[in-house]
Amino acid sequence: MESLVLKNTKYPLSIAPMMDWTDRHYRYFMRQITKKTLLYTEMVNMGAVLRGERNRILGFSEIEKPLVLQLGGDNPELLGECARIAEEWGYDEVNLNVGCPSERVQQGNFGACLMATPGLVADCVNSMQEKVKIPITVKNRIGINGKESYEDLAEFVNIVSEAGCKKFIVHSRIAILQGLSPKENRTVPPLRYQDVYQLKKDFPDIIIEINGGIKWLEEAKEHLKLVDGVMIGRSAYENPYLFAGVDNLFFAEKTEISSRREIIENMISYIDKSLKENTPMNYILVHMLGLFNNKNGSKIWKRFISENMHKKNRGTEILSEVIGLLPDEVLDEIPSISYEI
Repeated sequence: MESLVLKNTKYPLSIAPMMDWTDRHYRYFMRQITKKTLLYTEMVNMGAVLRGERNRILGFSEIEKPLVLQLGGDNPELLGECARIAEEWGYDEVNLNVGCPSERVQQGNFGACLMATPGLVADCVNSMQEKVKIPITVKNRIGINGKESYEDLAEFVNIVSEAGCKKFIVHSRIAILQGLSPKENRTVPPLRYQDVYQLKKDFPDIIIEINGGIKWLEEAKEHLKLVDGVMIGRSAYENPYLFAGVDNLFFAEKTEISSRREIIENMISYIDKSLKENTPMNYILVHMLGLFNNKNGSKIWKRFISENMHKKNRGTEILSEVIGLLPDEVLDEIPSISYEI
């Protein structure tokens, strides 16, 4: 696979915001694998930003950058204040969630249901843009039930882009707001990649990033012929070592690729520090369970970590112990960026 020449965006590859998954520990872990991929927080409700414990909600390590804060909300004034706070805390972008279909989110009148009111989304974007210098972006679906056509999507993007949004991350399925769970909404509505490709044709000056059902780097490479960026979600969590080499491939960054052994060893000091701060070890190790996905030794790794990460009398020595149980050829494997996944 050749290194790609990318023109329209600094961040051709990103990892999707995922509730309970893309917390600061996962992001620190992923930075041992890729330095350049754009990372996102979990979605944070605007009320939590304004009234919650900000260090816990917004805090991150400098190594996690470039980093985007994803917000959920529908109040332009309050979202503007949240964006100001995010910039103050050092985030590189702020993203508005207009794609989550869960009933709880709908009850708060944000997420995918906002696609029915593009004027309100535009007001939210405009309010945030007025408060900050960092980019304000939108993550949306290609539609919702009742507004499912490409024309509806194009109208939404047109209205919101006129308010100043220059980047849309588009999940290539509609959201069914009644009758499907969030999990079903990720698989049941059919993928319509062509709609996202058409958006890029119709809005050439706007950054259009594609999301939904993308599992492999070869797929990402093909999408990047037609759009500006690719966002990968669950595969990035379930198979994190997929991202080994992406800095060279997608960002033209000459960086050394760390082996799985090196990644584990790099995490030990972080986990030790976190333990001293009373962070349970399992909060971190749970994000590392997929490190050997589809490799010889994966079952040993997952079983050993799962059986030991909750034990209060155990520390990072469990990582040293499990390394001794795994095949050296997998621990020390360094993928080439020219390999086909």
